[in-house]
Amino acid sequence: MRYFPSVHLLARFVTSVVVAGLGLAGATLLLAPQVRDFFTAGSAGASVKVNLRPLSERSVVYARDGSVLAVLADAEYREPVPLSRVPAHLVAAVIDTEDERFFDHGALDFRALTRAFFTNVSEGGVLEGGSTITQQLVKNAVLTPKKDVNRKIKEAALSFRLENQMTKRQILERYLNTVYFGNQAYGVQAAARRYFNLDVKQLSTGQSALLAGIIRNPVGYDPFAFPEAARARRRQVVERMLRLGDITEAEAASIDAEPLPAKSTVPKAPDDYFAEYVKNSLLRDTRLGDTPQERYRAVFQGGLAIHTTLDPKLQALAKIDVAAKLPDTGGRYNAALVAVEPDTGAVRALVGGPQFQQSQFNLVTDGIGRQPGSSFKVFTLVAAFEQGYGPRDTINGSSPCPVSIPGQKPYSPGNYEGSRGGTATLTTQTARSTNCAYIRLSQIVGLDKVAETAHRMGIPEGVPIDPIPSMPLGSKEVHPLDMASAYATLAADGIHHAPYFVERVQDADGKTLFAAKHDGERVISQQVTRMATQVLQEVVKRGTGTKARLVDRQVAGKTGTAENNSDAWFVGYTPQLATAVWMGNPRTNADRMVIRGTEVTGGSYPATIWGAFMKDALADQPSIDFPAPDPKEIPRARYLDPRRLRKGYTEPTTLRRRTLPYTPPSTVTSPPTRSSQVPPPVIPPAPTVLPGATPLGGTPP
Repeated sequence: MRYFPSVHLLARFVTSVVVAGLGLAGATLLLAPQVRDFFTAGSAGASVKVNLRPLSERSVVYARDGSVLAVLADAEYREPVPLSRVPAHLVAAVIDTEDERFFDHGALDFRALTRAFFTNVSEGGVLEGGSTITQQLVKNAVLTPKKDVNRKIKEAALSFRLENQMTKRQILERYLNTVYFGNQAYGVQAAARRYFNLDVKQLSTGQSALLAGIIRNPVGYDPFAFPEAARARRRQVVERMLRLGDITEAEAASIDAEPLPAKSTVPKAPDDYFAEYVKNSLLRDTRLGDTPQERYRAVFQGGLAIHTTLDPKLQALAKIDVAAKLPDTGGRYNAALVAVEPDTGAVRALVGGPQFQQSQFNLVTDGIGRQPGSSFKVFTLVAAFEQGYGPRDTINGSSPCPVSIPGQKPYSPGNYEGSRGGTATLTTQTARSTNCAYIRLSQIVGLDKVAETAHRMGIPEGVPIDPIPSMPLGSKEVHPLDMASAYATLAADGIHHAPYFVERVQDADGKTLFAAKHDGERVISQQVTRMATQVLQEVVKRGTGTKARLVDRQVAGKTGTAENNSDAWFVGYTPQLATAVWMGNPRTNADRMVIRGTEVTGGSYPATIWGAFMKDALADQPSIDFPAPDPKEIPRARYLDPRRLRKGYTEPTTLRRRTLPYTPPSTVTSPPTRSSQVPPPVIPPAPTVLPGATPLGGTPP
């Protein structure tokens, strides 16, 4: 045993003291203000408050039932917890390892500084630090990572002030929520989840010892990258805890035998289309900040609680039914589904594509949308009823139905599969989805009125609907969400509720920042709505949408198939739920869908998917009938001839022109009754001349 230090060690010590003294003297001259702050930091006159940087905190997206959909966090993943939730053995492990006299000394521990100085001198390197927990907190939450004498003096001065400003327990709590544990985990709760997938209060003593050991060197003691170093460091922590009486010999031996964590638990990032849509919409929401940077900090660092409308049960059913009913085409064709609650506008389920991991493109909301085909005819139907026409009116549906456009080739759509259509009631023509009947009806109603009705019912104003002849047949691209919202207006008896995904957003303190408003707006009269619903029920009962039929409840809806069968839709509703289903090739709108030798239409796979989902989704809800229109207010039948009724058409002098009034939706009343009229014989249709417009191809039902 040596009682005196060696000459070599003594020389190293003397050299260190001299160099340190000269450095301190020089620094004192250069940093006089900082030195003055250091010596006055603990005095009563030092009233400058230490402002700790706000803790960045991950935000959580919740489903309707409170389950977690996603965690939104940037590089600093953190979940602050109160000190009362941190187990005593974790507190002991951290204090024993980082600052064993924390509750006994002031801002600085001069005994630890002296011990660290002699240890580092004897070993010829920096093996032990003397910083207190308070100093570490100041370094992490106030100062920059830059290392120089100036920063160390500031650190000491601010530490004195912080200890006058906060209690020891407050400092410890903030430290435990601030310190970095590696693998992007900041604070003890994030570390517990990242390394052990546990809440911090569930940690064992051995797990706590491992985490406490990581603090000194989060990279070098990473148990995933350097397991042997992490195990040796844990042993050092255990020895300190044993020496200080915080664990027993038996506990120490047991901890040494514990395995290290095998893999990191990553917070649940948005991994489905719904959560991704919520995230992106919040990043655009100016209620969370005026600039993109402010909104980013709020979403990824603000500790928000984001409560959404998603119903996990309906979402699971939607995924199952889409997967079960969509034919296997090797990924060529996909389906999308979105369900909206009519009475509120809440989006309850959304399937935006095959797998979010394969493609993040949301077929329900992204891009310019797809052509809805004949499902768009509902807007012409409603516009006609608002102008006083009724479901008993008859119209010629014969094909072709050319529309002449000055200076261009005539637009001449046909009926699906070459059907000549014939003359029938609006109800029958809708059930059959007769294109030519709706081309003629839109000429009577006015294309501008059809577009206005579509916007009023739920197609966003930002979606331009050009008044071109093919528009009533669904040539304008729209999103499934927009169509579900528009049909939900009919399900809500004419009241439109804008679709929404987020019920409310709360800040880290639980204060509600904003919440959804459920106030709807009446955009269609009850009588018009109920007549339209009555007609759309026939589509499912005896028309193109029979595969969407539900045996135990009333259903209304419409099929839609875009030109060349590139897009197929079924959009329908019950009083409790409105759902849109789309099917097609997400990579192109020019792929004619033929499966097993049969062309795909809205009445085939989309209607089947819709029926399967709605049956499952409504299984535990009562069967509710649609309210019927007032039979006394249903207009009597008459024959609708666009050559006589279309605005701008010059009628023979022997006929009196009749103009049916249009009533604005806010004051809309029941349509006027009219005397019956026997339809004239069907004659070959003459071309109709419309003002300049760009023609598009015809669409099947």
